[in-house]
Amino acid sequence: MRALSLPAFPEPEATADDQMAPIEQARIERRQADVSHSAALRRARAERAARRAGRWRWRLP
Repeated sequence: MRALSLPAFPEPEATADDQMAPIEQARIERRQADVSHSAALRRARAERAARRAGRWRWRLP
């Protein structure tokens, strides 16, 4: 019976120690995207609050 299930459920490929598993890489990328998004929201909220308070000045990059 075990021999019949082997083709249906192959063993996962071994990865080198210096490589991350694809799911871990996806988690890291998602975490970085979340951090970037949060920072953009904070900047936008601060700019909006400054505009409402009349302290908005255009800044050159």
